[in-house]
Amino acid sequence: MAAIELSAAPFNLDDEAIAWVQSTRDGLTPRDKLAQLFVLLARGSTEEALEQLRSFRPGGVTRIYSGDLAAEIALAQNFDTLGPAPMLVSADLEGSRMSLPFGTSVPNPLALAAVDDVEATTAISTIMAEEARAVGLNWSFTPVIDINAAWRSAIVGTRSYGDDVDRIERHALAQIEAFQKKGVAATVKHWPGEGFDDRDQHLVTTVNPLTLEDWEQKFGRLYRAAIKAGVMSVMSAHIAFPAFVRSLDPEAKGEAFRPASLSRVLNETLLREQLGFNGLIVSDATPMAGLGDWGHRDETLPELIIAGCDVILFSDDPNADLMRLVKAVADGRLTQERVDEAVTRILALKAALGLHKAREALNFEGARAKVATADSRALARDVTERAVTLVKDVPGLLPLSKEKHQRVLVYSTGSVQPFAPEPIPLSLPEMLETEGFAVTVFTPDLAVNPADYDLVLYLLAEETLLTRGRIFLDWKRLTGTVYGAMRRHWHDVPTLMVSLGFPYYLHDAPRVGTYVNAYGSSDEFQAAVLETLLGRKPFVGKSPLDPFCGSEQGRY
Repeated sequence: MAAIELSAAPFNLDDEAIAWVQSTRDGLTPRDKLAQLFVLLARGSTEEALEQLRSFRPGGVTRIYSGDLAAEIALAQNFDTLGPAPMLVSADLEGSRMSLPFGTSVPNPLALAAVDDVEATTAISTIMAEEARAVGLNWSFTPVIDINAAWRSAIVGTRSYGDDVDRIERHALAQIEAFQKKGVAATVKHWPGEGFDDRDQHLVTTVNPLTLEDWEQKFGRLYRAAIKAGVMSVMSAHIAFPAFVRSLDPEAKGEAFRPASLSRVLNETLLREQLGFNGLIVSDATPMAGLGDWGHRDETLPELIIAGCDVILFSDDPNADLMRLVKAVADGRLTQERVDEAVTRILALKAALGLHKAREALNFEGARAKVATADSRALARDVTERAVTLVKDVPGLLPLSKEKHQRVLVYSTGSVQPFAPEPIPLSLPEMLETEGFAVTVFTPDLAVNPADYDLVLYLLAEETLLTRGRIFLDWKRLTGTVYGAMRRHWHDVPTLMVSLGFPYYLHDAPRVGTYVNAYGSSDEFQAAVLETLLGRKPFVGKSPLDPFCGSEQGRY
């Protein structure tokens, strides 16, 4: 087995912890060693989740939480009893609508980048970590250190800290420190770097097209900084990096486009040997087409571990996947040495988090006292308000007033969410009505006469979306007809466009006179937008990327 420096960063284990890792590993059955390599996705009722986990005995679980705190605490109390070792309990702590449903609604990374206050990022990340630990979470698949370069990307979007490497580094390191100080292991993703390919690895193996020199100045710098800061895990994604592969093998041809999750060259040679990463490598979600379009799962599933990933993230059929590993061990493709190496790192992460020691038991009252406190909500509200960004106001429309803009026509997409069958209605129109505005929400059967309105308000609420391919201003869907799609009101009626998510709609509406980016669609973001639109709060946010998409057209 390859030597793992358990006493070195990021694990930093003492002799007692090292002994626990080794004895626990050596005491596992061959079957349980393989099961430790899996983190399963637990959705649905707590009873269904318990049954699946008790049967499979994985190394970790990612829980999709309900809003029922009591039920979730009851489930979490069982996690460590379901297998031969304590459970890694993970989530994507990315803020906005990815906030814990019973916790504080916090800004997402792009909003934090718009505030660009490292102390604020630290404070928000501390809230996230404290609430996570209160409900049993100990591992987050964040921060995202991708770069908003290919602006059409629907999968980077609001998950990144923008397009400036300096800014990304500042905020990512602040989150890593805050998370790990509070006992939540951080993960940097998506290795070897996303954002220069505008496609989505949920749908296709994407490509990092940078030269070695450019990569080193951007992603190499970011990953080296995170490793130096002691980040505990790296997510190896379904992203190819042909420049590095071809630097070792100029005749690599198709192999140059092998996803990192299946590439020993990218995981071992580049990440471990050249960058010196000693921590845990977790694959990105294995049901993604970015993995599936590379080869048959009989080959790719074992190859994840063979190529250097220590953890297999998610499985649509865990028992079938387990048998794929069993067969790979039996036929020699996957060595027992490599399995033991991966299990050692998994157990080392658990020990680094203190999971091998007796811990204070989770309980409902204790969790309720720590999540969504008045202080946390107030702090998050303040930071959210500071994120709202006025990109342009050519006609001087703002602030809005009931006297000038009484009759409001709202065009809205609703909040588009990846797992919601229909868009979720926005609360901002109702908030405006409460303020005394007369609001009409457009429906396709409405015959619009501009003379009937004092303001046209476009509310677009599409945050980062998986499997969407593209986010764009779909005028036909917004207006209901081909003719409506071609009609613009802003020469007849004062018009305001607000994005509660994707920040690049000026590409599709460059001539709208007043445009605001608010980065998130939660009720808290919508309330923050209201405060700024009415002039009760100033616009403080500074755009962390180019909202004009490299074109001068949208500035006027």
